[in-house]
Amino acid sequence: MTALLTGLASLLVFGGVVLVHELGHFMAARHCGIHVEEFSIGFGPRLWSKTKNGTTYSIRLLPLGGYNLFSTPPPEDDDEAEEGEIAPKPPRKTALFPLAVSGQKFEDATAGQRFFVTLCGALMNFVLGVVVLLVLVLSQGRLGSTTIADFSDGAKSAETLQTGDTILQVDGKPCWTIYTLADVFDGTEKTHAMKVLRGGEVVTLPAVTVGPTLNEDGSVSYATDFRVAAQKLSVHSVAVVTGEMFRYYSGAILGGFWQLFTGQAGMEELSGPIGTVSAVSQAVRYGWRDVLSLMALLTINVGIFNLLPIPALDGCKLLFLAWEGLTGHPVPDSVQGFVNTAGMVALVWLMVLVTLQDLTRFL
Repeated sequence: MTALLTGLASLLVFGGVVLVHELGHFMAARHCGIHVEEFSIGFGPRLWSKTKNGTTYSIRLLPLGGYNLFSTPPPEDDDEAEEGEIAPKPPRKTALFPLAVSGQKFEDATAGQRFFVTLCGALMNFVLGVVVLLVLVLSQGRLGSTTIADFSDGAKSAETLQTGDTILQVDGKPCWTIYTLADVFDGTEKTHAMKVLRGGEVVTLPAVTVGPTLNEDGSVSYATDFRVAAQKLSVHSVAVVTGEMFRYYSGAILGGFWQLFTGQAGMEELSGPIGTVSAVSQAVRYGWRDVLSLMALLTINVGIFNLLPIPALDGCKLLFLAWEGLTGHPVPDSVQGFVNTAGMVALVWLMVLVTLQDLTRFL
């Protein structure tokens, strides 16, 4: 039963993240009047397909990605050129959001339109992340605040803080929700400068020592030696907490990428599809909230990763299009082809290495 739930949850997570990403490209292309030859979820052999309005919608065997195939749209009968006559090149569209789908080639769209189409994949991943986080917040019933409710036995922070204090700043960093506090306190004993709201007045506390709450065996139970009070759901609190969760996830992902690029973390820290399925399996054991939390983390990760200026990814294509938009001259096709091909080879090689690493780790 667990294997079945893991399979279904994996399809939901992978399929949902890939679907919204490609749907972002597809919807933006349709708005810009760009013809889409095929909208595919997955790679490899085709399992199912349907053609409608000149676009083939397909599902393929390997659900590890997807693509929108932009190609020459089918010619209309009344616009066919006579034999031997060179058909005139259709004019570039100037409106970013034409009302009708004109069926133009991707190459004939303006640099701004192509930039928009390329960007919308990652944007849709961020939208999915916000929606999933919003569902998680709404399902909690109550949210953690930054108001102190009580202290652990022997808490050092109780020497300076008081029950009912609302933490406004820690070391100059504004604190809005419990997720901001999670960024500040890491489970080690440290002294911080704080500003708190106490009795309607803002009080500055230059030295507040906060330690962790420990279990009987000495392990860390909570990162702080105080607890925060709950707050009821409201439009404002839900919006703030959802935004903080998105910022928290994004910050953790960007921090991970930075550690990889600077050498602070090695290849052993990476995980591929097999590792993700293993994480989904663990999340299934804890419940649907953990599955959705993993889905939010994955879709935000995909969005950020695609925007990085790495060859073959959307981020690199956006740089090429930005150059074209600013200078009026596109980057030569030979340069784009070389850069994207080299990037694709490197990404495939990285995927192989990460997959082999996952196999040795989990099998």
